[in-house]
Amino acid sequence: MARGGQQKGDPVDWVTRAADDAVRHAGEGNLVTVASGASPSGPIHLGNLREFITPHFVAEELRRRGVPVRHLHSWDDYDRFRKVPAGVPAEWADHIGRPLTAVPDPWECHDSWAAHFKAPLQESLRELGVEMEEVSQTEMYTFGAYRDQVLLAVSRRADIEAVLAQHRTKKVTAGEDASEQEAADLADSVANEDAGAADADAIARFPYRPYCRECGRDTVTTTAYDDATTTLSYTCSSCGFEGTTDLSTDTDGKLVWKVDWPMRWAFEKVDFEPAGRDHMTPGSSYTVGTEIAPSIFDWRAPARVIYAFVGFAGVQKMSSSAGGVPTATDALRVLEAPMLRWLYVRRAPTQAFDIDFGPAVVRLYDEWDALGRKAADPEKTDVATLAWHRASSTAAAGTLPTPAVPVPFRTLSSVADVTAGSADLISRIIESSGFPHDSVDDLQPRLAKAMQWTAEHVPAAERTTVRETPDTDRLAALSEDEELWLRIFLDRLPDGGDLDEVTAVVYGTPKVARGLGFDDAPTDQVKADQKDFFRLLYHLLVDADRGPRLPTLVLALGTERVRRLLGG
Repeated sequence: MARGGQQKGDPVDWVTRAADDAVRHAGEGNLVTVASGASPSGPIHLGNLREFITPHFVAEELRRRGVPVRHLHSWDDYDRFRKVPAGVPAEWADHIGRPLTAVPDPWECHDSWAAHFKAPLQESLRELGVEMEEVSQTEMYTFGAYRDQVLLAVSRRADIEAVLAQHRTKKVTAGEDASEQEAADLADSVANEDAGAADADAIARFPYRPYCRECGRDTVTTTAYDDATTTLSYTCSSCGFEGTTDLSTDTDGKLVWKVDWPMRWAFEKVDFEPAGRDHMTPGSSYTVGTEIAPSIFDWRAPARVIYAFVGFAGVQKMSSSAGGVPTATDALRVLEAPMLRWLYVRRAPTQAFDIDFGPAVVRLYDEWDALGRKAADPEKTDVATLAWHRASSTAAAGTLPTPAVPVPFRTLSSVADVTAGSADLISRIIESSGFPHDSVDDLQPRLAKAMQWTAEHVPAAERTTVRETPDTDRLAALSEDEELWLRIFLDRLPDGGDLDEVTAVVYGTPKVARGLGFDDAPTDQVKADQKDFFRLLYHLLVDADRGPRLPTLVLALGTERVRRLLGG
């Protein structure tokens, strides 16, 4: 039976199947809520992007079918500030234990630590066409939105502890494979075990933790709780404060993660939410949540997909707590938005992959362009072209920005290299290379990304460096054949010629030197001469044995400069 909006025979991919699961969870005809969540504790890297973009594609598929859907994103900005990363003043250690929204921005460009790391990702998501309903956990907790759920969890703490106890021997290790929330849970568990000793005291394992009223940190130990008055007593190990908080009126804390997550599933009626492998291991937050959600909060755990890690240039896994990891902002400097979307939608979330900003970018553009040509033919519809279409447009934004004149990326980057990034000069060369266009705008956004990639990711040793002055020593040592080649080349080189004309002269010069015409087929001897002639030109123009295609290089340098460097 065909799905709603899905025709019999249409290709089926992971997005199709995930959307089916989400609809089944919500029930036919009901609003489907797909969710994502992330802690703005540091740079939100390309691995984290999978958390945002996976439910986005599912939501887009449901919109295509006409199913009412919302993509809800929770910012876990009420999480604690855990450590001071490299490059941040050491005095920021004083903020460890405080909510991310209460930690000042050391770069002084945003209201808080959390806002500093949210902002660039939000901008990138807009460029990617990802639209979400965003909620701040700081606001949800401090405004009292979860008060009833907190009181329910606390009143059922013995039942929650029974579930947690079953999984405690299976808990994850706070190491490479633990998420920030898992690591926080483990730290809390260890602290609680110390406080409650071997008798697993219920107070020691209390499911709610306040931030200290005096110093604002979560370095507190629960000492008592009165069910009748809902008053929680605690002591703070950081400042020594001994205080109380009334869970019926105060909003200065939050549920521990393994209770918080299933609570939110129920509160927001989440039908689909992806999660990394670290959340899916035995004893981890998802497996625990699948029991807590229905037994405590009367909600079935949402449908989900497990996503694997995204690496960068050989790095096995990215961590937002480590510095220098590439973000969506970095990727969008060199990749068109649909291409970055495509990297995530063309593979099942369970597949790990690497993103490389080196020479692989050129090949990636070639692959993308070839797939675009295939996708334009309705007769060639398959899973690969479906991924192309999913990446290329959204329900709200329509077709995402692509160049009106799609010049191959390798051509643009090669020209950008030898023109020192002059957009107008690049435009003129591209025009003469067989890509007519009305203005530079017709080449955007690809031109800007090619220029950026050339400037940022092509090693200096591989860049083209044009000579400032002629190599007089080499010119004085020319052989007879070399003198003849240069004489013919300079004589036949047209002023203001186009790419075809210049190409004919570059390849035809050795032919003429052997008594042939430009249009004659090259002999074996001419082919050998061409290699030597090309090597000579590269040396005299860019002091290298090779470089960009010679016709393109000649056009980029201009006839006057070429003549000067060749002694003509």
